[in-house]
Amino acid sequence: MIVFAIGCHPDDIEFMMGGTLLLLKAKGCEVHYMNIANGSCGTQQYGKEEIIRIRREEGMRAAGLLGAVYHGSIADDLDVFYSQTLISRVAYVIRQVQPDILLTMSREDYMEDHMNAGRIAVTAAFVRGMRNYTTSPPAPPYQKDVFLYHALPYGLTDMMRRTVAPEFYVDVSTVIEKKTEVLAAHTSQRDWLDKSQGLDSYLITMRDMMKDVGAMSGRFEFAEGWRRHSHLGYSASAEADPLRELLESFCFPGKA
Repeated sequence: MIVFAIGCHPDDIEFMMGGTLLLLKAKGCEVHYMNIANGSCGTQQYGKEEIIRIRREEGMRAAGLLGAVYHGSIADDLDVFYSQTLISRVAYVIRQVQPDILLTMSREDYMEDHMNAGRIAVTAAFVRGMRNYTTSPPAPPYQKDVFLYHALPYGLTDMMRRTVAPEFYVDVSTVIEKKTEVLAAHTSQRDWLDKSQGLDSYLITMRDMMKDVGAMSGRFEFAEGWRRHSHLGYSASAEADPLRELLESFCFPGKA
């Protein structure tokens, strides 16, 4: 199966989806990787063009460690608005990749960029088969079911501090060391996140967050959480759940 992870900023995929992607890759899936934003504001040290270049290189390195096909970013940080311009450009990539499973950001999060990226990905997938919808650049539509899943938000709460509970958990304990290695590819973010958000270490923060999700499951040491999007407009089947079926031995239901 073809799996497409669409995040917002470089390192968002690694933080909240990386373990699941590693498990899917081990199951033989073809994995694709795209962040809508280029990381242009994620620094207190570099100029704009230099940090964009650095974060692109880091993203490509992380995608390589995930065994994923890298797709370039298309917007600056804080320019991720729910707009026709970005929808049409993401829709173009989706028509090229033609995923069976689309993994994307939570619709509830502390940051507008994150939520907008999830909205853009959802609409871009919705128009994949619409003959009269023109992508940028133009690409022909295709008819194929796609199944959408939303990761948990960074921090595990919405912007009002309310916990966001997953529909199901994926045990990432067996790949937590590799997930940490993949996130560590984003070396420019260590100082930035320490200074801007008070994190002792972005690697420790990620592991602690995944441990918290594992504790929420009541079953796993480290876990990632997922919620399945409605099938309407994406699949003929309301019951099919390919992510959970592929990772059946790693999954446990939640209470969402």
